Amino acid sequence: MPCDLTGVRPMQLAQGIRQVGAKLRRMIGRLGRWLADLDPDVALKWSKRLGIVAVVFLVLYYPLGMIVMHRIDDDLTFGPSAVDLTADQSLTVSVVSALIDREVNQNGWVANDPFFLPSALLDNMPNYQMGMVGALARFSFELTDQIGRLRGSSQTDPDLQDASGLLQYSGTRWIWDPAVSLMPTASSEAQYLKARKALNAYNDRLARGEAFFERRSDNLLATLDRIALDIGSSSAALDDRIEKGAGQLIDTQGDDVFYGIKGQMYGYYMILRALKSDFEPVINDRDLNQVYDQMLDSVAQAASLQPWVVVNGAPDSQFMPSHLASQGFFLLRARTQLREITNILLK
Repeated sequence: MPCDLTGVRPMQLAQGIRQVGAKLRRMIGRLGRWLADLDPDVALKWSKRLGIVAVVFLVLYYPLGMIVMHRIDDDLTFGPSAVDLTADQSLTVSVVSALIDREVNQNGWVANDPFFLPSALLDNMPNYQMGMVGALARFSFELTDQIGRLRGSSQTDPDLQDASGLLQYSGTRWIWDPAVSLMPTASSEAQYLKARKALNAYNDRLARGEAFFERRSDNLLATLDRIALDIGSSSAALDDRIEKGAGQLIDTQGDDVFYGIKGQMYGYYMILRALKSDFEPVINDRDLNQVYDQMLDSVAQAASLQPWVVVNGAPDSQFMPSHLASQGFFLLRARTQLREITNILLK
């Protein structure tokens, strides 16, 4: 469940947690005293009833909560329209900001939910969300180092630098992580919302002519090249999982890999589609529209795969599908098409 703690001081948060704990202790104490004052037979009946209610609650709480919270949001039509942007703003930056808002504020960030929330038992959704943010984070590197600078020797944009760093934050960190500190710490969603704020500030300055978004062919080349490299790394992860788990009736790690890469490819689809608008003069000048659309189709197919159950069958199996191998096919096809585009941009 999302928890926006931006602006809350650690001491205030700790005090609030202690107050909640004190109230719970008082309630339990009152219930215990009430049962103690009852006739033993009546108290036993009430204890059994309360026990049954507690068991039923726990049995229903987690399954129903998981059903309510679970959502793999792979809507390929999502995103702000280019006509809604102010002149000179970047559609790609706006899309990244909108994705962060959707996954944190609307769908709810579940990868860091503690054990007492039903969503803590979800498996596919957190992997999907972290894969998506991973793609946004890698794009933010290129945005900071290349696109958002006048030239390689110029100063990096402070808002982009902040956003890039914040998007690298672990997606599994809750407000309290004893492995880091005994005091409350910044949650994943709080950091991602700060990154979104920095991206919006950059886009606003871009509209005022106070920031740079260099729509040059070499910047598009570098960005596509970075994405192709990341997709190549994901194909290696798929190959490793197929080699280790292919043929198993239940591969508990196979769906983790599948949904992590699905989220990554969805994030890249949204970015690549928006880049086509931002770099429209370059794409038109190099006559790249057809091959670029074909590449987008391959990325979209990888992002939209959603089997009812992920099965990691052997690639040559007659009876068990290999969803990981199917996903890998679209990954490598998209990577090949990205290389075709970058080769044209090199000429």
